[in-house]
Amino acid sequence: MAPYPLATAGALLLLFSFASAQVRGDSLSSCTQNDGFGRYCPTTCGVADYLHSYMSGVTRDLDYLQKELETIGNFTRGTEEEVFYMKDSTTAAQKSSPGDTYYKKSSNMLNDVFRFQETITAQEQQILDLQSVISSNERRMADLKQLAFQLQQKCSEPCKDTVEIKPTTGTDCQDVANKGATTSGLYYVKPAKATAQFLVYCEIDGFGRGFTVIQRRRDGSVDFKKDWVQYKEGFGYLSPDDTTEFWLGNEKIHLLSTGSTMPIVLRIELTDWEGNKRHADYAMFRVGPEADMYRLTYGYFFGGDAGDAFDGYDFGDDPSDKFYTSHNGMQFSTYDKDNDKYDGNCALQDGSGWWMNRCHAAHLNGKYYQGGRYTAKDAGDGGYDNGIIWATWHNRWYSMKETSMKLIPVSRITAGHGQQAGAKQFGGLGDS
Repeated sequence: MAPYPLATAGALLLLFSFASAQVRGDSLSSCTQNDGFGRYCPTTCGVADYLHSYMSGVTRDLDYLQKELETIGNFTRGTEEEVFYMKDSTTAAQKSSPGDTYYKKSSNMLNDVFRFQETITAQEQQILDLQSVISSNERRMADLKQLAFQLQQKCSEPCKDTVEIKPTTGTDCQDVANKGATTSGLYYVKPAKATAQFLVYCEIDGFGRGFTVIQRRRDGSVDFKKDWVQYKEGFGYLSPDDTTEFWLGNEKIHLLSTGSTMPIVLRIELTDWEGNKRHADYAMFRVGPEADMYRLTYGYFFGGDAGDAFDGYDFGDDPSDKFYTSHNGMQFSTYDKDNDKYDGNCALQDGSGWWMNRCHAAHLNGKYYQGGRYTAKDAGDGGYDNGIIWATWHNRWYSMKETSMKLIPVSRITAGHGQQAGAKQFGGLGDS
């Protein structure tokens, strides 16, 4: 029924598609008509004449399709009438025929069989589900047995401390070194004014110098955006292998810097992202008590190739830059306790605690930027230079890779004929 007209209609559609794909040929001088639809008459009338030759065949095929559809429609109506007739005949027969008791019983029994079959199938599925649960529980029990065995093996081994704390103690790390300690690591110290000993990292070099490390930045693993109490008590992690970051705590720094009869030197050590290392020393360094907001003071710049950033720096923004970025005499500020000289809150802007002025030329607790270089857009908050800054070495948009702050008596700083300490540094401290 359908192949012939469908083939003709397909040919017609193919004709239109080929015709639309041809390049216009209005400028061509000759044309050859053919059934292959190669190059045909270029004018609209020529195309129309060519298509008109197919009109009679297409009309004939359409008439044939129409008749076939009418026939199918008649068959459909006849089928519907037959279905209705069968339904009516069945209903009439059921009403007129006497009841067959045996037929009804057999029908009921068959229905019961169907119901029982459905019940059995459902129960079989439940059994399969339960078997799956049992298998899963057995696998879990096997895993638990394996874990219990591993724990038993581990518990059978003797317990031992994972961090070694050296037995020597003293008032500070130099005192520890004076008592014979020769290796860097974790030691307990108790400054003269302290009520209890506390843990520090002592860096002891080959010249017998004992540096008490009070700050360490290495990799940005510790967030230095902390509040006043955290900076007071200390945060980060003390470790014996020179791998962690920490702030020892303002209260401990106060006790260490004011408890010695010998003036204290603060050593700043810096490493940039190119691997260059520099330092700066400040003599007669001390941090006041909490009542004075842990005010920083020092006597003078003792020397160092990193330059004196604590004295301020002229950034070229304003003639008062150097005066308002010096740090000597500044109180400590955090985002929740503003003690700086700025109308706003420098610590809040920079996201860290430090001895802020308005605001700083040196800032070792700033945001850690991987790669060192950053922009005002990266800093956010209006473009404040909030990285780890030491302005007398690198510009304000360069953040240091590693920093440390260490305390040592002034009498020992020149030991080793001016050479920097070469031993491994560090200590560890728990986050408070």
